[in-house]
Amino acid sequence: MYSLQFTAESSSDGMVERDFTVGEIPGVLWSPVSGADRAPLVLMGHGGGNHKKHQAMAGRAKLLVSGCGFHVAIIDAPGHGSRPRTAHDEQEIAVMQRAMAAGEPVGPIVVRYNAHLAEQAVPEWQATLDALQELPEIGTAGPVGYWGLNMGTAIGVPLVAADPRITAAVFGLHWPEALAEKAKQITIPIEFDLQWDDEHIPRESGLALFDAFASVEKTLHVNAGRHKELPRFEADSGARFFARHLRRTVMSPV
Repeated sequence: MYSLQFTAESSSDGMVERDFTVGEIPGVLWSPVSGADRAPLVLMGHGGGNHKKHQAMAGRAKLLVSGCGFHVAIIDAPGHGSRPRTAHDEQEIAVMQRAMAAGEPVGPIVVRYNAHLAEQAVPEWQATLDALQELPEIGTAGPVGYWGLNMGTAIGVPLVAADPRITAAVFGLHWPEALAEKAKQITIPIEFDLQWDDEHIPRESGLALFDAFASVEKTLHVNAGRHKELPRFEADSGARFFARHLRRTVMSPV
């Protein structure tokens, strides 16, 4: 088991930002500036081609840290951010770019590549969660959520299916292939985002993935617009979702 090592720290806008590593896995932990009491933790998966400190990640983290008093942790997915790409990564990305340039469907390529990344990322996330729960401000008794769209869903669905410590999740914007069977194993509360006019993911595919979740409590948020036009107010909705579900658990005083 790898321990967590902090490598840098800064603070602004009511948040403390701490870079860390768990073994060779780079990550960032955002926490409230004040207060040493234990608080819920939200793991956040970034999208394909992005990284742990992408502006979308930082924006969602601020909603959860400043608005809810939660901790938020993000790690770079394999081949993303400060992690080097392998020859396999380069090959898959080149195939994807050629398909997009030719106006061909990219879904089968993205599904295949993201499934490959998930095989690596799920155990990395579990090792990271083990290490984060060793911190006194997080601990093992507090609730844990997961928030990830696009590739964050491709990694998050198998992660949530495998790890019972995660008790609420926000997913969306992905195909059901490679994920539907794992989704059938998930029963925790789910919020799911779908773009009605997505040029890459047919609405029937998005609906099929939502339908696959076995959760009794699951909510579908559908908005008009293309793949990258998810309204910003859905981030506010995601923060409210976690505030409802993660605050239900009483934090242990020990």
